Formats: sequence, C-alpha cells, structure tokens
Amino acid sequence: MGRPISPNRLKALKMWLNSNREMKPKEIAEELGISSSQVRKWKSVDRWDDIPDTPRKRGAPYRNKNAVGNKGGGAPEGNENAVKHGLFRKWLPDDDELIEIYDAARDGMSMLDILYEEILISFTNIIRAQKIMYVKDQNDMTKEVKKSKSYESDKDSSEEIEYEIQFAWDKQAKALTSQAAAMRSLSNKIKQYEEMIRTLPPEEVKEEHRLRVEKMKADIKAVEAKAW
Repeated sequence: MGRPISPNRLKALKMWLNSNREMKPKEIAEELGISSSQVRKWKSVDRWDDIPDTPRKRGAPYRNKNAVGNKGGGAPEGNENAVKHGLFRKWLPDDDELIEIYDAARDGMSMLDILYEEILISFTNIIRAQKIMYVKDQNDMTKEVKKSKSYESDKDSSEEIEYEIQFAWDKQAKALTSQAAAMRSLSNKIKQYEEMIRTLPPEEVKEEHRLRVEKMKADIKAVEAKAW
C-alpha cells in the first residue's frame, strides 16, 4: 500500500488553483508553515502547470492511480520527462525569482524564442557599451589608483601610490577590439536564427520572424556606421 498523500500537498495545490495560478511557492509555503522548496517540488512532480483550466472530458481524475499509463492521463510520477526536467531544477538555488524564470523558459519558450532573446540581450549590451567605452579625444586619459602603501616612523610618515594609466589610444584600441568581437558574435547569432527559420515547416514560419531579422540587421548597420 502506497504512502498517503500529505494534506498540505493537496492544500498547496488548491491554494494555487484558487489564486488563479498566481501564488508563488514561497507564499504558499509561508501560509502552510513549510519550506518553499517542498512546494516547488510538489508543483514539479505533480505537474501543476499541466492541469487543464476546465475539467477533463474523459480519463481518470488528477493524480488518480488509474491514470498511470493511460493515454491522455498525464505522465506518471517518475516518468522520463519529470526526471529530465526535475534533475536540473533540483540543483537550482532556492530562489523564487530564478525558479520562475526557469519554468517560464522551459514551458513557454521555443529554441527560436530563446535565441532571439539572446540576440536582444547581446545587442543591448553593445549599445550600452558605446557610452561606457566612449573616448572623447586624444587627450582623454584615465588615471586610477592601482595600489597604495603607507609608511610610518617616529619622525615621519609617507605614502607610496601606484597608478594605472590608460591613454586615449589604448582605450580606443580596446574599445574597437571589443566592439568588433561583439559584432561578430551578434552576427553569428542572427545567422543561426535565420538558419532555424529556414528549417521550420512553412506553416510555422511567421512574418514576425522575418521582420525581426530585417530590423536587427538594419540596427547593426546603424551602430557600425556610428562606431566606425
């Protein structure tokens, strides 16, 4: 005879459903007086996100033993899918924000979407770097204290300071090298995105996909024209 299901396990599920699926595991855990990691484990193992909004038209009730192995009854506990996703999830830090991002990426994003987000982040960092790496003119020198030592004696005290100096040409050369490497990486990601679009079945290719590529290429040309 199997172990009985914990009352808190069922309460946690009901609380989540009654909140229109918006309650965080941490909030549920606080109300039940248990750990948030336990609630997240139940949510993953019991596949809360797979529960339909409306009652099933056929098949055994949720978590009923008769559903095990039945088509349409959901993957049984210990199923390969649960193991595959649960293995990585298990080792993530106990952080609700991190877990929420992980679940959103796993359940709601395709590889094409993930790659596009990576492209956007890379492009954002390139644009942001323009301001950080800006060199005003040939006299734009940066002088920073690298390390300092203090010496004291009965008669006197002194301080030895070592500076790190970056001249305009050094900063500009590093900026151009970094810019070129970042642009190459971004261009490769965009080419990969285009290749993925070409491998999609025609019915799955959206106009939005093509427009994303065209816009990104235009933005890159604008940045390159300004940078060089």
